[in-house]
Amino acid sequence: MKLLSPAISRLARLRSWRIEQWASNAIATQREVLQDLFTHGQYTEIGRRFGMAGISTIREFKAAVPIQEYNDLKPYIERLMHGEENLLWNTPVNWFAKSSGTTNDKSKFIPVTEESLYDCHYQSAKDVLTMYYNFNPDSDLLTGKGLVIGGSHQINSINEDIHYGDLSAVLLQNAPFWGQWLRTPELSIALLDEWENKIDKLAQTTIHENVTSISGVPTWTLVLMKHVLQITGKKNIKEVWPNLELYIHGGVAFTPYKEQFRQIIGEDIYYLEMYNASEGFFAAQTSPNEEGMTLFLDHGIFYEFMPVEEYGKANPQTIGLNKVELNKNYALVISTNGGLWRYLVGDTIQFTNLKPFKIKVSGRLKHFINAFGEEVIVDNADRAIAIASEKTNCIVNDYTAAPVYFSKEQNGAHEWLIEFEKPPHNIQQFAYELDCALKNINSDYEAKRHKDIALRMPLVQSITKGVFTEWLRSKGKLGGQHKVPRLSNERVYIEEIKTMIG
Repeated sequence: MKLLSPAISRLARLRSWRIEQWASNAIATQREVLQDLFTHGQYTEIGRRFGMAGISTIREFKAAVPIQEYNDLKPYIERLMHGEENLLWNTPVNWFAKSSGTTNDKSKFIPVTEESLYDCHYQSAKDVLTMYYNFNPDSDLLTGKGLVIGGSHQINSINEDIHYGDLSAVLLQNAPFWGQWLRTPELSIALLDEWENKIDKLAQTTIHENVTSISGVPTWTLVLMKHVLQITGKKNIKEVWPNLELYIHGGVAFTPYKEQFRQIIGEDIYYLEMYNASEGFFAAQTSPNEEGMTLFLDHGIFYEFMPVEEYGKANPQTIGLNKVELNKNYALVISTNGGLWRYLVGDTIQFTNLKPFKIKVSGRLKHFINAFGEEVIVDNADRAIAIASEKTNCIVNDYTAAPVYFSKEQNGAHEWLIEFEKPPHNIQQFAYELDCALKNINSDYEAKRHKDIALRMPLVQSITKGVFTEWLRSKGKLGGQHKVPRLSNERVYIEEIKTMIG
């Protein structure tokens, strides 16, 4: 292991020149990616349907191929899962990433081709490593192991050739040899399906490892770290893993969790955000000190950006990298080497930098509150929660919010259910600070709050620890990438959760 790590470190650093090339020649790189996608797509059923063999420009592509959502591709995917080939991509599809999200009881099955595995997911992971070594050339990251807190890793087989599982399961099962040596726990534990038992085994089997990095969704990472401290009796995580230097996170915004991580880990470590989904590995932070994640442009994904006001129109318009603006909300539309064509991911992003192109995830197309024209998105809520927590010296574990509609007696409001790790001394003061922060962040919210015209003060309720976990368990969504929806424009989720409050 000690001999292998320096060699991998040198290889990681050698990749830097290629990253610089695609980052500084973004438009040309994306054109080349699209041409390569056409080369494969023209030999498929969907390619013949939309005439891809005769398409040579981005304009022609957008005119010929409509924007697709999952239900549009579902008939193709179901046929692929029964063994048909050359439907969406012209190489065999033997793996599917099962993705249910947090708001849909029905699972989605995203095709994972050999090209998307190696040219997108694994190449992107290597590029994250390269960027980290550029930032921290004296790192000892690869002298130890990376603790990976994935989801439910159970692999299911449709037949002897075709399998499905969540993304982390697919990546683990197909990982190159060097990836197996550099990660912990062993595969038999990583493949455990029952989440609570898995947390205990993860903790018990890794406390004696030389863990130098951790990756996982913040909520479940905290659960694991607290369990590690419980069974070791240590004061902080650095006492358990003294060489820990990096935490890689994604799935939810990290802002509300950062203070809690700082307290539980002990000494400062580096934090890197990644944007890795079943549909592809989209972006990652170049360095911990820079806002936004570098958009990965040379990994088999062609990007389009739909202004959110276009969503729901009969013929929604998209733009390319040459026309995007800073701090504007776009829905992400992708065409990929996994056979997704003009696919609407469902996430919304904002550009934080244009040279090179860097983004942040601002929310989901269907995760927002706009019952009164206030247009509050998840990014607004995360930032406001962080500000209110700092002002009232409290720590938030998790939260959800939804509108309270007009009644004969009162105008509207936002109702917040919040699980605190460390509650504020005065919940009303927290609500006041949350309200003030939202006003400062979102001018539409501020306008609707003016003199309580449309919105009155937020209704904030502190809920018992474990309620959100029980709700996720009731949905069969405990662990991994599953999370409580931050915001909803309807009251379905919040009412379900309220029935569980004792």
